[in-house]
Amino acid sequence: MNQNSDSTGEQRLAPRPLERPAVDPGAAAVFGRPNGVSGAFSPTAAARLSPGEVTAVPPTPEALVSAFGRPAGETAVLQRPPGERADAAEDEALWAAESDPWRDPAAGAVIGPPAVAKDEDEEDDAETKSGPLLSLSDVLFGRRVKPLALGILGLVALLVGAAGGFVGWLVARGGDALTSDVTLAQAEAGKERPAGSVADIATRVRPAVVSIEVKIAQGGGTGSGVVIDGSGYIVTNWHVVTLEGRADQSAKISAVFTDGTRTEAQLVGTDPKTDLAVIKVKVTNPTVLQFGDSDKLQVGDTVLAVGSPLGLTDTVTEGIVSALHRPVVAGGDNGESPITYDAIQTDAAVNQGNSGGPLVDSTGALVGINSAIRSSAGNTGSVGLGFAIPSNDAKRIAEAIIRDGTVKHADLGANVKSVSAETAEGAQVVNVTDGGAAAKAGLAEGDVIRKLGDRQVRNAAELTVAVRQHQPGQTVPVVLARQGRELTIQVTLQSD
Repeated sequence: MNQNSDSTGEQRLAPRPLERPAVDPGAAAVFGRPNGVSGAFSPTAAARLSPGEVTAVPPTPEALVSAFGRPAGETAVLQRPPGERADAAEDEALWAAESDPWRDPAAGAVIGPPAVAKDEDEEDDAETKSGPLLSLSDVLFGRRVKPLALGILGLVALLVGAAGGFVGWLVARGGDALTSDVTLAQAEAGKERPAGSVADIATRVRPAVVSIEVKIAQGGGTGSGVVIDGSGYIVTNWHVVTLEGRADQSAKISAVFTDGTRTEAQLVGTDPKTDLAVIKVKVTNPTVLQFGDSDKLQVGDTVLAVGSPLGLTDTVTEGIVSALHRPVVAGGDNGESPITYDAIQTDAAVNQGNSGGPLVDSTGALVGINSAIRSSAGNTGSVGLGFAIPSNDAKRIAEAIIRDGTVKHADLGANVKSVSAETAEGAQVVNVTDGGAAAKAGLAEGDVIRKLGDRQVRNAAELTVAVRQHQPGQTVPVVLARQGRELTIQVTLQSD
């Protein structure tokens, strides 16, 4: 930047050169002065003045003169008088580049000391001295208060807070319509269970029913039984105590009563042909189930089955007698005599484990011993077809076992098969035993037995149960068909 010197020798900063860029003609046409105007002001105001006429400036308002004017008699002005220009050389140049960093772009920025320095005496006086600390009473009340007054004030505040909380609790409790203190009513008297109801029968029967557990070296099984005598005799199924015929002298038999009492049982005797057995336990004053008359049952009578199905002890199910005199044949494997009995059919739910348990009537009397079920293919559970040994047969066989240890059945002395033809329906004689009852009575091979005593015979199983309803040595009439003729012969039954 060029520098010039005036007459006093002071260096002055020259003004920057004036740069006037070329004006775009389009911009000049838009923003330029109108034609005939050469200055910055419109000539209309000056044109109204005649040559030599001067317009006077209006006087300054007195308020502005009073606020911003010179005091009376003051002649000083801000501009330096021309006569004092000669003394300016004695002072440092106001705009010297060496001493004015604000005018020198290359000068570094510095932070200088304060414009006015404080005296040390003033700094000492300015120091704040810490005064005494205020206590809690000073802060709260502006003056000191006795500790007793503070304690009383705290107790009053505590009581007021407790009273407010209690009132709030009462308001909250009363404002909620969904909750309240309530005591629900309960019936004093128990449910009425008239005599003969299912509950009444079950209450009287269940203590006489036991769960039977049989354990052998190769495994074990469970079933049910019913106490029939005060001496501890229990009747059950043959297949329960022998595990389906796998008799084992080392088998351990246990009886578990409904109250949890467990006792060891001894095997008294069995009857494989009718699937019955008797065991004995040593107990004091057991509940005994009385025998009913199974011959008086009718289809539709209400019956209850009690036992331990599927290991669920003390289970009671209800149903009706759905059929009577239904011959049931089971077993007969490995050359053994098949089990055959004249069964009571019921739709009371009976499952594995109910075997040997009682079937009772509406009076609570024993009318049958549950023994078997009929299931559909692939199903081993109850389908509403259960079979029980009639109590009259069970009573007779149990008495024989307890008295003699064995059971003797009437025997016809003939092998038969079931036939059904237009000419005859019943049990056809296949062969007769030499010296047997059939041979002595004159029955021959090919005869079709259609009736024995009072029992109609429609198949081989019905002939078996009809024979066993009689005693050995008893003579019964037998109706048979021979070569298209019907004959009646008398047969004296023998013992098996």
